[in-house]
Amino acid sequence: MQSWLRRKDIDKLTDHEEGRRLVPTLGWPHLVALGIGAIVGTGIYTLIGVGADKAGPAVLLSFIVAGVVCACAALAYAEMSTMMPAAGSAYTYSYTVLGEAIAWIVGWSLILEYSLVVSTVAVGWSGYFAGFLQWVHTSTGWDVTLPAALAAGPHAGGVINLPAIVITFLVAGMLIAGTRESATLNAVLVVFKLIALAVFIAVALPAFDSANLQPFMPYGFPKSVDAQGVERGVMAAAAIIFFAFYGFDAISTAAEETKNPGRDLSIGIIGSMVGCTLIYVLVALAAVGAMSFTVFGKSAEPLALIMRELGHPQAALIIGIVAVIALPTVLLAFFYGQSRIFFVMSRDGLLPRSLSKVNPRTGTPVAITLFTAVLVAALAGVARLDEIAALANAGTLVAFIAVSVCMLVLRKRDPSRPRVFRTPMAWVVGPLAIFGCLYLFWSLPHRTQIWFLVWNVVGVIVYLVYSRRASLLARGQEA
Repeated sequence: MQSWLRRKDIDKLTDHEEGRRLVPTLGWPHLVALGIGAIVGTGIYTLIGVGADKAGPAVLLSFIVAGVVCACAALAYAEMSTMMPAAGSAYTYSYTVLGEAIAWIVGWSLILEYSLVVSTVAVGWSGYFAGFLQWVHTSTGWDVTLPAALAAGPHAGGVINLPAIVITFLVAGMLIAGTRESATLNAVLVVFKLIALAVFIAVALPAFDSANLQPFMPYGFPKSVDAQGVERGVMAAAAIIFFAFYGFDAISTAAEETKNPGRDLSIGIIGSMVGCTLIYVLVALAAVGAMSFTVFGKSAEPLALIMRELGHPQAALIIGIVAVIALPTVLLAFFYGQSRIFFVMSRDGLLPRSLSKVNPRTGTPVAITLFTAVLVAALAGVARLDEIAALANAGTLVAFIAVSVCMLVLRKRDPSRPRVFRTPMAWVVGPLAIFGCLYLFWSLPHRTQIWFLVWNVVGVIVYLVYSRRASLLARGQEA
């Protein structure tokens, strides 16, 4: 039992052997852009339709509920990341505070989260890319559209989602080229993405009609199951829309590559979260006010559809083009986070150590990035957007709970340790994040909960068979 509870030394978290150390190259502007790039993406561009279908106009409340829970978790992340400026995010905090077995479960859940998020975004991007190719065909007569078999997975009548696979490997190539270069390009693309959302708000808000908000809450507040077996309600939508808010946790995975982590991490996490919450509420209000949710609730590109229905094809085109150009920023941010989680677990010995080698020229973990690309591309080629988004949320909720618990445990265990950022009202914010995440987890589709349990059963088996004995702590070493 003692081995399950062994913990890493918090004072040695930043000490690493040569060849397995990441290079600090990022400043706070990179981190804010990384956070906004991760948060503003598929969630608002595509999942607003899924959420509206589940909650009706009350999807506005779903955004608020998810936003409050994420804001509480973000404050906990800000405190923990500035105390432990090491890669690994919730996995590293859990390893240091709660012990190896809990850290493994959190890391295993993060692998699920990031893999599925990147796959979800790749599928969402593919939908916009197909719409863009269709526009080119209609406008110019050039038939550049993809065959149906290559444009979608089996669930949508195709064979394989080729655009989703291609964009995954393009982003992997960017990350291999260098972290700072990728972050700089990401910052430029984020500006385009925000401009597109500003165009949507400017065009849709004048068309606001309060009649579109009636009935405001057609499916009630708690999760319920309708006659067709579909789970609906404000909380059912919030449990899916929650996907649209997280992304700030990807910033904490960049701690080891941040030049001034004590200052920059808290600015990046809280700044991106506050900015994105404001953007989301405005976009959701403009969407449900401009048009009945029944019109865009099933669309793969709801914002562009609303623009077309309002008679603004040029605005729809701008949103579609920017989605094609800028949604990869979400891919980049989460792909980055995924590769760093894999990297740190490998460096700790819980996954094969050969994967944690850093390229001396680019300062990036090439092997783990390529491995991640293959895994994500395989999922994106055949996966369904709504199902994988819900399963990704399950992994994230576990991570958020773990970070909030770590913050509270350290407040009791080590109250005198210097905290560059202190979460205000920690004993209110922490429990609010924990119980809010538990309620959101309960509100997830039942099948999602079952699959998440299956994933973690597999994870426990892997830990017992391999990782428990292979970890560096088991051999009396630090990473």
